Amino acid sequence: MSGRRNPFPGVTRVVDRHGKVRWRYRRKGFSCYLPGEYASAEFRAAYERAQDGARPPVTKAPQSGTQHWLVEQYLRSAKYRDRSEVSRRVLRKELDWLLDQAGQLPFACLEIRHIEAIMDRKEGPAAANKVRKNLSLLLNFAIRRGYGVTFNPARYAEKRKENPDGFHVWTEAEIARFKRHHAAGTKARLALAIFLCTGASRQDAAAMGWRNVAGARISYRRGKTGVEANLPILPDLAEELAYVSPDQALFLTHSGGKPYKPETLGNWFRDQCNAAAVKGSAHGLRKAGATRLAEAGGTPDEIRAFLAHATNKEGQTYTKKADRARLADSGLAKLGSLDHSEECPTPQNRLDKIGKKSNETNVQAGFVAARRGIEPLFPG
Repeated sequence: MSGRRNPFPGVTRVVDRHGKVRWRYRRKGFSCYLPGEYASAEFRAAYERAQDGARPPVTKAPQSGTQHWLVEQYLRSAKYRDRSEVSRRVLRKELDWLLDQAGQLPFACLEIRHIEAIMDRKEGPAAANKVRKNLSLLLNFAIRRGYGVTFNPARYAEKRKENPDGFHVWTEAEIARFKRHHAAGTKARLALAIFLCTGASRQDAAAMGWRNVAGARISYRRGKTGVEANLPILPDLAEELAYVSPDQALFLTHSGGKPYKPETLGNWFRDQCNAAAVKGSAHGLRKAGATRLAEAGGTPDEIRAFLAHATNKEGQTYTKKADRARLADSGLAKLGSLDHSEECPTPQNRLDKIGKKSNETNVQAGFVAARRGIEPLFPG
């Protein structure tokens, strides 16, 4: 295993007398060997059973050519191992769902209609599109490995229409409402300040503590991207950190100082949002912080540094929205400098001024947008 933290506590690598590598689970007097390759679907299922004190059942290896077999090959690949720990964990859950739905299907025979049928089993367009993305990932992997596939039907499956903004972005009114409900010095207010002022994800916020603070700055390495964020401590965050004891290792804990799991922290924070009658989430606050920065004139590079992203792609999304708003304000402000006292030209008053032209000629000439000095909308 690599130098990273063991994602499966209690599991150790054992080489038997035949030179075969095996994986042994030991915890509180219970011990068993786990089947399958390390981190494979079979391995993970057995690991979860072992945590409950149950020995893994004897299972057959997945049949060659099936979707299950293809997933196992991918989980053994360097491409999968090179993902971050949090990315691997999320993808494993998604692939396990895929195996439950279509594990025995021969991947070489999949057609576009099959991909779309599997997508239909997910509720919501975002979840359906995630299935499409994962199937495309696996089929591209099969093509590169030469597993008898030359065409990726998932690429041509119809994507479901999603909300272009994704997660709900908190408004300033919602932030104010949350603050009115949760007083300064509460854990909920501290969580709000951390998500909003540092751009941290649930995973990063759960591990954040005084070790991340140096002087007037706070820094952390984002778990998903591995990119470091080094930020000034904004006043809202400084105010809440003043309530945290210097002896408290982590900022956000539960049940006697125990650290949160990312999912548990997210669920707890959503409960605090519901209590304040705010429909937001922790991720929506992260996006609200980036939105604030963009609306203040922040560049894609500055937003990338704030969100600890590897590229400017996401930052450009925020700046484009802010630029559209600024351009609209700038354009509409010009209308305020125009003289609106002039009578709007119509076919009738044009006839009064010109006199000699017939009503028919005036209608042909059309309306003139005189206020802005542009050509007639309907030139004769």
